[in-house]
Amino acid sequence: MFDGQAYLHRKSNLGDLVAMHLYEDLHGLGRSKKLVHRVDTELSVLNTMNQRHGIKARRGDGSFGEVVPNAGPIRDPGFAVSRGPIATIEVGIEVKILMKAMIKQIDRVASDLRGQAAHFRSRGGNPIRVGVVGINHADHCTSYEGERAFPTDGKKYKHPIQEAADAEARLLQHAAPAFDELIILRFKATNEDPFPFSWVNQMATALDYGAALARISQAYEARV
Repeated sequence: MFDGQAYLHRKSNLGDLVAMHLYEDLHGLGRSKKLVHRVDTELSVLNTMNQRHGIKARRGDGSFGEVVPNAGPIRDPGFAVSRGPIATIEVGIEVKILMKAMIKQIDRVASDLRGQAAHFRSRGGNPIRVGVVGINHADHCTSYEGERAFPTDGKKYKHPIQEAADAEARLLQHAAPAFDELIILRFKATNEDPFPFSWVNQMATALDYGAALARISQAYEARV
């Protein structure tokens, strides 16, 4: 998404890409026997189109649930989790990336997160609601709109590192309570050639992410 290539914030499938790999990681971890069984038998699938069959629903990143009977799920080469139309939501993931201009958009981002978490539960059941938020900590950054580039300057346009801590604090206060799990991924990406990427603390990120996967697995065993 970032390493070696430009991040384009208007690409609508980026959240689905993150959610898809999170489900692969849940299956690979193997802590929930129910999830592994339902994935392996294609009883539960990833709905990459984000529409529950027969229910008018707004877009949600990477909904996962029971496949519509006789739907014929598709298993892509190299992936354990099949995809297809779903009748229920067992796990719902909403993904947001805060690259720059974070405080300017933080109220909208928090509202979107809360709204999607509520939406996952709006049609009954007790789905596991997961939020994933990437927060950039780079000392400068550039975004792109068509052929135009918009670099930060640290004054009118704050550098990511100047806003990252405040943005995280606001999300923890205003968005985290709506989710069973809110995963914060702290990274550094200038979004400038040659487009380097790194974690703020790779070991801490791995431990926090692994712990979140374990808790989501436990919740799946208890609810599904």
